Amino acid sequence: MTKSNQAFRTISEVSTELEVPAHVLRFWETKFPQIKPMKRGGGRRYYRPEDISLLKGVQAMLHVDGYSIKGVQKALREQGVKAISDRDEALVVAATQNATPDIAPAAPTGAPAITAAERKELQAVLDSLVSLRA
Repeated sequence: MTKSNQAFRTISEVSTELEVPAHVLRFWETKFPQIKPMKRGGGRRYYRPEDISLLKGVQAMLHVDGYSIKGVQKALREQGVKAISDRDEALVVAATQNATPDIAPAAPTGAPAITAAERKELQAVLDSLVSLRA
C-alpha cells in the first residue's frame, strides 16, 4: 500500500526517497531553519509535502548545482522558500519532458538564455559524450 502524495512522511521514508542518510536530513535542519518538520511526542519527525519539496530543492542545489551550504542559505534568503521548492517541481517537469538523462537544469533566473541553435549544438555534444562513455 502506497501513501498519497499529501501524506506526511517519516525521516526514513524521506531519506529513502532522496537517497541521503537520515543524519544528513537532520544536519540540513540545523543549517536551514526553513526546513521545519512536524515533531510528535518523543521527537519523531513528520515531513509535510512542502518540506519534502524544499528538501529536494536544497539537495539539487547542493549536489547537482554545486552550491555550498552558505550559497543555499543565501539563495533561500534572497529568493525565498517558494523559489527553491518550485525549482524541484521544475526539474521534475523537465525530466518528464526530456528523454535524455544528464541534462543540466534550466539556467537560474537572471542568467542569459541560450538560443535553440545553441541548445541543439550542446545536445549534439552531449550525445557524442554519452556515446563515448558507452
